[in-house]
Amino acid sequence: MKNKSIFLLVLTLFVIALAACSASGAESSSSESNASESNANSNSNEVIDIVWYPNESGNDMKASRDEIGAIITEVTGKEVEHHLTTDYAIAIETLINNNADLAFMGAVGYVEAKNGNDAIEPVVVPSGASGTLDDAIYHSWLAVDVDKQDDFKVDGEFSLDTLVDKRMSFVSNSSTSGFVVPTSTIIDYFADSSDYGDLTPEDLMEGGSLFSQVLFGNSHQGSAVNLINGNADVAAFCDNCVENYVEAADGEENTVGTVYRVKEGAAEPFNNVIGEEFILISVTPVLNAPIAANLEVLGEEDFKKIQDALASDATANNEEVFVPEDSDASGLFYKTDQERFIPVEDAWFNPIRELSN
Repeated sequence: MKNKSIFLLVLTLFVIALAACSASGAESSSSESNASESNANSNSNEVIDIVWYPNESGNDMKASRDEIGAIITEVTGKEVEHHLTTDYAIAIETLINNNADLAFMGAVGYVEAKNGNDAIEPVVVPSGASGTLDDAIYHSWLAVDVDKQDDFKVDGEFSLDTLVDKRMSFVSNSSTSGFVVPTSTIIDYFADSSDYGDLTPEDLMEGGSLFSQVLFGNSHQGSAVNLINGNADVAAFCDNCVENYVEAADGEENTVGTVYRVKEGAAEPFNNVIGEEFILISVTPVLNAPIAANLEVLGEEDFKKIQDALASDATANNEEVFVPEDSDASGLFYKTDQERFIPVEDAWFNPIRELSN
């Protein structure tokens, strides 16, 4: 099957049976530092270090980060330090190199980390609205300026043929939904083309092979702003990472042709583009991102305590962790129905491994 976006969904159905649930409860306090600074306490038995991707390092995510840290402190009795980053590679290498106990990372980042250090294992992933792994997905978008949408249509329908010679913005080459999934979709689309049938992910990392120019936003928010500011014609980013800042203005969420608008009061980096709009030309489902652990640093005992606490009903009902969808508060995770954390095994990420190979 050439279309790997479909392949991803099919394989997901085969691997969801590998996951299992656990339960327990918790809450308390935490502290923050920057991952670019040296971490003298990274291997301390009294400190648990969590590294965060750029997407989750903003001030508007602080309450959610702190609450997760409080839960971990409650069940382990250990201080939590939050390492905030501005680069995907830094976050991944911090976990690989035994300088962090835990990380919240995309599925591709997890696979890269696992390849670099076999001691790394998934702790939990957020479920879908059903409270199960059946719908534990989010969405990778390709978006364009709403006023230029006709430039991306053939015979009145959006077409990836129109990407040729456009300025493209990705997130990071380690981003699941901001690079690996969209490039896979693009490569599959052009597979039978005489001009572009031999494209590789490396070709799409720079201008010349398909795009006239390639930018990297270093976060999903950054990639979106590259589009909105006019620095890119097309941008890849995900729904979850921008849901605090944008809202559907016309159409059904996560549907090709839906227009999104930057919300009033949106935090940085969207605060200077309030009211600007973009439209989706491609939408692809992606496996949810895990909280992962380095067992060599964290240890099996604390791993189990943390897994049980995060998968508990208490955490599922904690509005600082799973923010109610009608709340004005920003958060890492949202509660629309039965969302919760669910433990998974490494094999759950095999569909992502297939895309990455």
